Amino acid sequence: EVQFVESGGGLVQAGGSLRLSCVGSGFPFDDHAIGWFRQVPGEDRVGVSCINNNDGSTWTADPVKGRFTISTDNAKDTVYLQMNNRKPEDAAVYSCAVGLYCTRTRGGAIIYEGFRAWGQGTQVTVSA
Repeated sequence: EVQFVESGGGLVQAGGSLRLSCVGSGFPFDDHAIGWFRQVPGEDRVGVSCINNNDGSTWTADPVKGRFTISTDNAKDTVYLQMNNRKPEDAAVYSCAVGLYCTRTRGGAIIYEGFRAWGQGTQVTVSA
């Protein structure tokens, strides 16, 4: 059974930093893509960043590009999301999921192919 456990959320002031962790199990970690997503109440879940563990390529959504960085430690089956220069609009529940691959279209949209099994998530709150 595929499972994820996210951690590292909390309250941070605008402009501050936070690092989220996502530990996966139940699948070959280094042969899949792992994505971070976020969701606020009443809205759809949206992708934030993604890494293809088989080649290390990463993709990050425009609203957080330059501020958020995804990385992986395949030996620990863990993916991280380093969040710098936090903004109030970054407040959300952040969760991760596994997929076949992720890439970016010519139009700039990130494609999350075959993603499934989102974890419970970790709450991130940003104070002004």
